[in-house]
Amino acid sequence: MKKILHDLGVAELKEYLSAIGEKPYRAEQIFRGLASGRKISEITDISKDLRLKLTEEFEDEPVRIISSKKSKIDDTEKFLFALSDGNVVEGVLMKYKYGNTQCVSTQVGCRMGCAFCASGIGGLVRNLTSGEILAEVYAVNRYLGGNTEKREVTNVVLMGSGEPLDNYDNTIKFIRNLSSEKGLSVSPRNVSLSTCGIVPNMLKLSNEGLPVNLTVSLHNPFDERRKRLMPIANKYKISEILSACDEYFAKTGRRYIFEYSLCKGENDDKACADELIRLLKGRPCHVNLIRLNAVKEKSLLPITDKEAYAFKEKLEKAGLSATVRRSMGADIDGACGQLRRKFLGETSND
Repeated sequence: MKKILHDLGVAELKEYLSAIGEKPYRAEQIFRGLASGRKISEITDISKDLRLKLTEEFEDEPVRIISSKKSKIDDTEKFLFALSDGNVVEGVLMKYKYGNTQCVSTQVGCRMGCAFCASGIGGLVRNLTSGEILAEVYAVNRYLGGNTEKREVTNVVLMGSGEPLDNYDNTIKFIRNLSSEKGLSVSPRNVSLSTCGIVPNMLKLSNEGLPVNLTVSLHNPFDERRKRLMPIANKYKISEILSACDEYFAKTGRRYIFEYSLCKGENDDKACADELIRLLKGRPCHVNLIRLNAVKEKSLLPITDKEAYAFKEKLEKAGLSATVRRSMGADIDGACGQLRRKFLGETSND
């Protein structure tokens, strides 16, 4: 497998070009060309010789869209991306009044093993490089007709396959290069990072100077019951997660969000609502209630819309900020990992 040119920031590109006897000022042209979604071979404002040199060492197109599926319900679009080593990952484009939000994957598979998620079935295959994550965004931005001058992807959420903080260095570098003014210039404030609660890396993130929207998958307010849904709960207690959230708010001034997938008979009772209120009341946070997008390989069941809104009402009456997340992409295998598993199943049967 060749290297990924998208892994390099502008300063690194300048160093590389100097080392191979090329003019360093070409770095910005290359970075801008890649950010527009072009293959190396399509960056025509550099010489043909330089393009050939680069493609000898780097993948011409490290990530490409191999299929897309658009919802008939809400215009959400799901993508399958092929990586240069034959692996596939997926992403989702969600259209809102304020712009287009792309959900990206940070790993092929996942080792967190959450009970409600299809991404972890089969475990972790490998981490994506920072440039591969970036190339997901570049590919969809180009697919929508965008470039560096006219950006079509306005917001990015790290909520696809994988745990971003389990691929920490690549995730941080991705955010820095995504926000570079030489490229797509997506502000960290327009990036949401979802974690299952890897406390040491949450604390590291607080000190990166990247004020992303921190989202923590909570899903149960009781440590013992949370362990049934999320194996990571065996390592880090909710009290430790809350302490890391306090640190994040102190360093960034950004309120944090808790994701809470409502699963029938698992975390939707009065005791859970009361404990959520006790834990979170007075904190600079928001609770995002999710109606479970059922995964056929898992035994968990969703609750009704009526039950979800009743749960929300309990939280709001106690003074918590809460919403029931709009369900999107239900008719296109919208949950993380579903489309990839379907694709792998079909190709293995060919």
